[in-house]
Amino acid sequence: MIIKVKYFNLKKYVKISKPCLEMFITEVRVKFSIPEDKTLTVTDDGGTEVDADVFPELVTKDVCLVIHDSEGESPASESSGSLTDTLSLLSSQGSEVELSQSKRACLGAEMLQCVTAKDLVKNVLLEKPGGATVLKEYEDTGKICDSSRRQMEHFYDAQSGSGFLAWRLKTIQRKTKYHPESSSSPKAAVVMGGGPTLVRDNSQEDQLQDEQCKEAISLMTHTNERDTIFQKMQETFHFRQGLIHNPETSASVLSMFPRLLDTKGLVLQDFSLLFGAETAARLLERWPSYKPKLIKEAAALVQTPLLQRLLQSARGEQVESSADYHPGWDSDMSTLLLLLHILSLQPAGRKRGHKISARDAIDHLVVFHKSCRSLDEHLDSDERQQPYLLASGTTKRAISAFYIAMDKKLIPCQGNASLAAFDELFKVHFVFSLNYDESLRSMYTFIQTTIYNIDVGSTKESPKLKELRAKLLHDV
Repeated sequence: MIIKVKYFNLKKYVKISKPCLEMFITEVRVKFSIPEDKTLTVTDDGGTEVDADVFPELVTKDVCLVIHDSEGESPASESSGSLTDTLSLLSSQGSEVELSQSKRACLGAEMLQCVTAKDLVKNVLLEKPGGATVLKEYEDTGKICDSSRRQMEHFYDAQSGSGFLAWRLKTIQRKTKYHPESSSSPKAAVVMGGGPTLVRDNSQEDQLQDEQCKEAISLMTHTNERDTIFQKMQETFHFRQGLIHNPETSASVLSMFPRLLDTKGLVLQDFSLLFGAETAARLLERWPSYKPKLIKEAAALVQTPLLQRLLQSARGEQVESSADYHPGWDSDMSTLLLLLHILSLQPAGRKRGHKISARDAIDHLVVFHKSCRSLDEHLDSDERQQPYLLASGTTKRAISAFYIAMDKKLIPCQGNASLAAFDELFKVHFVFSLNYDESLRSMYTFIQTTIYNIDVGSTKESPKLKELRAKLLHDV
């Protein structure tokens, strides 16, 4: 079912599988990149509010639903500081922007700030060599190609990693942005506190307490009945989360619940208890739409031998064998490594002393282990602090089993496909309240906020991550 939707001055089509208002709002947040902390209401184009009971019947009619948020702010795509997002506001509005008094009041301070920035960028481009050509290209095609971006080097300072446009926009945003609370207030202090270590409220019922938990833990240790293990793990979920979020007991969870080490699917169950089945399924459901876009984005980068081999594998093409460690993964894993590669690149001239290369970061995500070798020997020699995938098989394209290596122990993955194994690796961080590996932080955060839509708006994101999301979400 496809519905026409308007959010401020943006109009898009939103697709849902069934006429459910809750599902519709969830997809609207994804389409317009609206943070979870904003309360959304829906009206028809006449201003009448739409409730859940009338939504199924209303969407069968040819109407445009209007989205309103709790703060009356413009969508993130309009307030982004990136050049592409700012220029997208210039597509068909002429050389001057005229807003009525009532419309100014409706749009609010942030929209007026965006209009000011938009005019600034347009005027600068018109004054600088090549700027008019860039504007015309965007008006004709709706986007700016990489060659045009490179022609604008006189706006960019390669040594500092900034430029004239970026500097002016940041100055405007700093001077006009409204700060309703002091940065020292308790609420402001947790604004950017989202992520896998956040303690979350959960309303699971039928949870065991005290002695009942001890009895259930003992029963799980001595039974091999899969259904009983899953039931008791669900009933002790609150107890287990209390242990995990207590620094004094978090290290004992795997020894207290050893069935996590020999029963597949328990990590997936705990993640579903945290976020619900709909959120838990998002990566596997949405990956087919993101995958070709990521391959296209990686193909536009400056090509290296590693990147070329990953692109070949991601496209399903035959890759010649070589002594290099990286070629040979299947299409999904290769695309995930392309995502890591895209987000690991640094602009020319910008140096981060401790940052490792994309090639080395791959080893922090997945390690190939010959099935003829001992797993225990690998764990004994391993010094990694954060969880990673251990892929056991004869070759990287013939993996017989995936494991999540954590605290020198192995948690067996339920699926043998690389995407399903990565899905479980991502979820382990939330189930056990673990920080992301620093070299993989941007990649995990992209998966968290863009695909799973977890803690959107309260998780710190790099400018490159935001730019990539804007490109992918606008490529519809």
